[in-house]
Amino acid sequence: MPLHSSSMAIKVSPNLGLGKWNDKHNNFIPNHVGSFFIFLRGNKTHHKAMSRGHIGCCLSSFNQTQSFPVMEDQKKLSFSSPEPVNYSQELDVAVRTVQLACSLCQRVQNSLISKTSGGFQSKDDNSPVTVADWSVQATVSWILSESFGSSNVSLVAEEDIQNLSKAKAGGLLETVVKTVNECLAEAPRYGLKGPKMALGTTEVLEAISRCNSIGGPTGRFWALDPVDGTLGFVRGDQYAIALALIEDGEVVLGVLGCPNYPMRKEWLNYHHRYHRIISKLTPSTSESWDKGCVIYARRGSGEAWMQPLLHVNKNLVWPNSARPVRVSSIDNPSLATFCEPVEKANSSHSFTAGLAHSVGLRKQPLRVYSMVKYAAIARGDAEIFMKFARAGYKEKIWDHAAGVVIIQEAGGVVTDAGGRPLDFSKGIYLEGLDRGVIASAGANLHDKIIRAVDASWDSSAL
Repeated sequence: MPLHSSSMAIKVSPNLGLGKWNDKHNNFIPNHVGSFFIFLRGNKTHHKAMSRGHIGCCLSSFNQTQSFPVMEDQKKLSFSSPEPVNYSQELDVAVRTVQLACSLCQRVQNSLISKTSGGFQSKDDNSPVTVADWSVQATVSWILSESFGSSNVSLVAEEDIQNLSKAKAGGLLETVVKTVNECLAEAPRYGLKGPKMALGTTEVLEAISRCNSIGGPTGRFWALDPVDGTLGFVRGDQYAIALALIEDGEVVLGVLGCPNYPMRKEWLNYHHRYHRIISKLTPSTSESWDKGCVIYARRGSGEAWMQPLLHVNKNLVWPNSARPVRVSSIDNPSLATFCEPVEKANSSHSFTAGLAHSVGLRKQPLRVYSMVKYAAIARGDAEIFMKFARAGYKEKIWDHAAGVVIIQEAGGVVTDAGGRPLDFSKGIYLEGLDRGVIASAGANLHDKIIRAVDASWDSSAL
């Protein structure tokens, strides 16, 4: 922010640990222990010239002369660069909330999807939508608003209240309200504050209707996909709850809840239906089968973490047996595994198959519903994720935001097919996307995929 007075003061620590630079904003971030003020005089041009070199010169001069006016009058203008926001509180609440949402989805799946009616409706795009969609959205919206204040929370989410509030959906709405209250009653187990009394229909609809942000390049908003991979959810297969925080167009944290994605890689060989058999053979309190997981990361931390879902009748004690995850070190295409969407409606399997062959990928593709594909890359179960949408299909930000930051902090790379970062600043869609989305375990593998796309794109018919 420009300063227009003829003087200013910079707060600097006098010891050797002077501070650090925030390269994003070109600010010097000082330590605040035993600090004092260096008072500089000059015009606006001099203020703008306070680069790293100028700070070094000023500190050198101070060591030699040790004679700068000390600011004693509070009326004089001073500034101290703030510490970077680390989003620790937001990440803590987000992880706990997604844990709770996973529990909700598991209950809905067990109690509703097996029934012949009332389990799901249809959306305009003909994909099934369950009670879980609206229930998760209402729950997440309510908890975030309670945690940070409703005036401070803005959400971009997939569902709205249009269909749910229709008269003919009355039975569905009643089920959603009941499901939300059953879920929020469990909130204290997850270290979250629940409501003092059960929410009514109006309060649940209000929570869902607060998810009306359209995103954009400025400000802070959350992006939520309450049940990503709804078809997988209905079929008892993979699905995910995806929550990301976006600030000024940049994803700053992401959380992926994967209720059917086991903590142990060896369990990937077993389809979800075998879980019922395993459950009958082991005690209900056994942790030998860590059926699901939550994976999360914060921008700039260089770390991504995975924790198991909370077991029944237990309380979440942070960080809930979390362990770091890292992308695979494989960069030889012949040894790599690639993921692609299960659905053929919005992705070309034939093109990705040809692309995989041309780049030297020999293993069968891992076809997984939902953003679980991002989780697979982040924790090293696969090395490549490719998605090339058919003409007319537009990627939504909630389908990618959480997964992108998790892979990047786990050491991987995510770009469009032109090698450019995905742009989350244009609203609810990934506008300007070059052909498709590519996520890789490392830069070398990523470059090979992009070169292969360029070489074969003209024959893709996409």
